[in-house]
Amino acid sequence: MIVRRRWTAAATTVILFSAVLSHPASGAAAPADPAAPIALSATETAVVRVQLRDQAQLDRLVATGADLANRPRARDGRILADLVLNGSQLAELTAQGATAVQIVQRAGDGTRNHADSVRAAQARTAAGLRAPAAGQRTTAATAVDTLQVQQAYWWTTGGQTFLQAQVATTATDDPDVEITVSWRTADGATGSFPLYRFEDSGEYQYHYNLPQPVPNRPVQLSATSSLGGVSRAVTPALWPNAFPPPLPAGYQKDFIDAYLTPVDIQARIKRLARQYRDLVDVIDLPNKTQGYRRNAAGYLGDPAVAALVVESVRFGDQNMNGVQVRTVDPGRANRPLTVGYRDRVLTVSLATDTAGKTVSTTDEVAAAINARQPDRFRAIVEDGSAGLPMPVAGPTRLDDGLQGTEVPARPWTVQALRLGVHRDGSRVGVLAYSQEHAREWATPLVTLEFAERMLANARTDPATRELLEQVDIFVIPTVNPDGANYSFNDFNFQRKNLVNHCTGAARDPKNRTSWGVDINRNYTVGSYFDGYVGASANCLSGNYAGTAELSEAESGNVIALAQDHPNIKFAMNVHSYGGYFMWPPGAYRADGRVTLPRPSIDESTLFLNSARRIVGAIAQERGTVTWPSQTGPVADVLYSAAGNSADQLYYELGIFAWDFEVGNDRWNPATNQWEGVGFQPPFDEAHGESQEYAGGLVEMVRVARDYAAAEAAAG
Repeated sequence: MIVRRRWTAAATTVILFSAVLSHPASGAAAPADPAAPIALSATETAVVRVQLRDQAQLDRLVATGADLANRPRARDGRILADLVLNGSQLAELTAQGATAVQIVQRAGDGTRNHADSVRAAQARTAAGLRAPAAGQRTTAATAVDTLQVQQAYWWTTGGQTFLQAQVATTATDDPDVEITVSWRTADGATGSFPLYRFEDSGEYQYHYNLPQPVPNRPVQLSATSSLGGVSRAVTPALWPNAFPPPLPAGYQKDFIDAYLTPVDIQARIKRLARQYRDLVDVIDLPNKTQGYRRNAAGYLGDPAVAALVVESVRFGDQNMNGVQVRTVDPGRANRPLTVGYRDRVLTVSLATDTAGKTVSTTDEVAAAINARQPDRFRAIVEDGSAGLPMPVAGPTRLDDGLQGTEVPARPWTVQALRLGVHRDGSRVGVLAYSQEHAREWATPLVTLEFAERMLANARTDPATRELLEQVDIFVIPTVNPDGANYSFNDFNFQRKNLVNHCTGAARDPKNRTSWGVDINRNYTVGSYFDGYVGASANCLSGNYAGTAELSEAESGNVIALAQDHPNIKFAMNVHSYGGYFMWPPGAYRADGRVTLPRPSIDESTLFLNSARRIVGAIAQERGTVTWPSQTGPVADVLYSAAGNSADQLYYELGIFAWDFEVGNDRWNPATNQWEGVGFQPPFDEAHGESQEYAGGLVEMVRVARDYAAAEAAAG
């Protein structure tokens, strides 16, 4: 008898997810020791895989703006969610009945893994080692329902065969329908496993489970339900059943030997342009970003008693770091409240009464600073301090809080590489872009490995040379360099850019790791501003959509590049982590789950067939297979992502636009569990991701070539 469980994702569940998308290998986060409870210190932050008590607990988390690093999943009827939590939040969840099952990544792991990757690369260089050759590294329901098997696929990776199934029931309004899949393998073994109901925005979609290990190739699959429904038997199909051409002898690859900061990427772009002058143009994109800069700020007074936040109007690097702010007692009776600025010191002389006692309140002092020094400073009353007597305090030193001493503080010019023999718009164009989300460090490794493979093999591999003759390639390795610099130097889990649109108390420095705009929620089609879900107007949310569509330089650059080069017909947005391959529609309205228009039958076929090819190419490297349940439209296989870039590229500009989520879950045979890898895994894992997904991008170029040839043949 199957225990009755429900796996649903209510509308709220998909609105605020903040990030977004398996093969055993070294460097994975270790599984939890069942004898040792997982715990964090009160202030420590980590990505934690948590088994939630029930759906209501998940809904409460989402409604309060929890930072979900991935789409929650069902395992044996239990809800698993990857959450960015501090120790206090984890303790609170645990007290409410949740259980931590894996530390995916701790705060600071990224910094250590970056440093380890750099040290290892330096050691290899010092030892005179060259890049390895190819292959070296490698309502009430009726009595009986009708069941339809929507998906049944199998594959083998790392010596283990997996089976995944997706089944829909006609008893859509019965939340307690239980579905069981039964299978038989080629050698006669049999078995079964349960599927779990999946709802999205209150609408039933299907029943599914994570991929299940089976002992051999499955040759038959059927499903039964608790209402007596029985599906027809089907033969599971091999996934993805597409195989790229083999790499030729001497094919050059593996150009990535450490994590790369935006400063490193800038240098790599310059080197490639110098090394391959006949094949490379560097495009300076039109919108300079803010740069690695913030306003200088500090607390005037004691936040635990009474205080203001005083902030410079200009950025800290514009001669405002180190400015001092103080309040003083004038030492005389009946003195007015005054504000003066001299020699980089802002002095507030408090008002006094007839007895000489200071009488100014926090609100009065803030108002005086804002009225009398509006070009230099802004003052905000700290939460809980409104109307309290302003203490004599200071001097307080203002500082922007940025730790990256090696990062230039000027506005940043985002650059794109253009690769090809004919860089004149006469050939079909392909765009690969990465790191819209700052904390996704492996993504520029993918796009740069791809670019360098194409260039290095152009002179030695006729097939690569042919691709560069026939396709015009554009690569933006880091769309969000400011956020990435902050992620490397200040807060590893930074997702957004550095532009702070918050006002009032939200500008308190205690919120500094929550400022910024989610670049992949700032585009124009299916946006928050149009009523689609998956983004937020809360400036502290991980999915903050900005002040308007395309309010940010970073999103504007992606669209400007595509608009300026109308030959671009294919695009790939590279994200991490979770192992997804997706395309439009990427957003829906909550009422009735109305998505953006679906692609035509022909275009849907192109999306899926191309996905099979590209997933096959990814698997060629180390056997990593992107699950069929995680291959499809964004709104169906991940969540609604209002205002994402792929939707604007597809619906407005006619580009076949895809999304990768690199960093597939990996199967741990010791625990019989799929385990997450995180945004910044140990470098061996990030390196593996770079190699396999770069191969996927090469296959996308072949897809573009074949598409252009077919279009030409059709006249």
